[in-house]
Amino acid sequence: MSSGPLSRRSLLAGVLSGAGITVLGGTSAQAASRPDGIGPRVLIATNEPWGTYHTAPLLPQARRQGWEVVQLVPDRSQIKPDDPVPVATPEEVSRADLLVVTGAGDWPADCAARLRRLPLVASSLAYQLPREAPRAGEFRDRLRAITASSPAEAQVFDDYLGTRRAISVVGTPQTDALPKHRPEAGTVLVLTSVTRSGQTGGSAPGTELLLAAAERLAAAGRHILVGLHPREDRSLWERYEISTVPSVQAAARAEVAVGIPGTVFPVVAAVGVPLVGCTDPALQIPGYLLSVCARTITTADAAVNAVETAGPVSREVLYEAVGPVGGSARRLLKVWRKAGIRAHAA
Repeated sequence: MSSGPLSRRSLLAGVLSGAGITVLGGTSAQAASRPDGIGPRVLIATNEPWGTYHTAPLLPQARRQGWEVVQLVPDRSQIKPDDPVPVATPEEVSRADLLVVTGAGDWPADCAARLRRLPLVASSLAYQLPREAPRAGEFRDRLRAITASSPAEAQVFDDYLGTRRAISVVGTPQTDALPKHRPEAGTVLVLTSVTRSGQTGGSAPGTELLLAAAERLAAAGRHILVGLHPREDRSLWERYEISTVPSVQAAARAEVAVGIPGTVFPVVAAVGVPLVGCTDPALQIPGYLLSVCARTITTADAAVNAVETAGPVSREVLYEAVGPVGGSARRLLKVWRKAGIRAHAA
């Protein structure tokens, strides 16, 4: 088998098609025209009802195509005034062309039940676990399309939804504007998770291990740059430099990144940064997120050696975990358009 990108991708496409997974590429058509001259309006409901950071990467491409993307929220109590993502409660929705659920938690399932007349699509914008969600059966028969960022994520999302359907692999919109990797000597990016659960979403174990690892690395002379999860407690990390830009952009400065494996890991790996994963025994992590880790640690004492010996992952591993890089938002909107916007009159 040739190791060239084209032949490898062609092979992957063939294998995935046989498994009910479609890899999309090429140029997206323009947004569907409407007789009233108004662009398509898409509603998004996520497992983290107020977690607009999952929707934000879609906005630039949506605006270029004349689409309106609105995240559904129970209320505005957790929305900051300067949040760039438009939000609305289900009661406020007067016109929409499509409902997209990014998971099968209570909020997406409730929105799907309430907005039964809208065409429905499921798109994975954050990682899930490979077991069927309790409420997935309430709406999976309505799904007109399912998307995931990568081949590996598609397999997990299929198990999570309890379907055996074709899943379109579109890439992740966060890779559409990757920074050029210009590492600064001695800089380690610490990728946090969420220490405490709240109304906006749950927490992940491992923060104590990550804090201790950061201390060991700082003591060894490394400069610690912190990429905060949008819901993390900032006060835990104020002894270090906290990045003023999103973690993916901050990764451009890092020689290595260390953190609790999450959705951002494959994207940081796509920048070219070696990753070290903190794997607390209580963590449940899909295998593809671990696959992009050059090293994993369970004790803080292992952090310095892990960082010193970590290297970038292969292109094959990267593609399996992150999917096609570049043009991902365009591919995603193409699926959404085909799934229901033309067929539905608001």
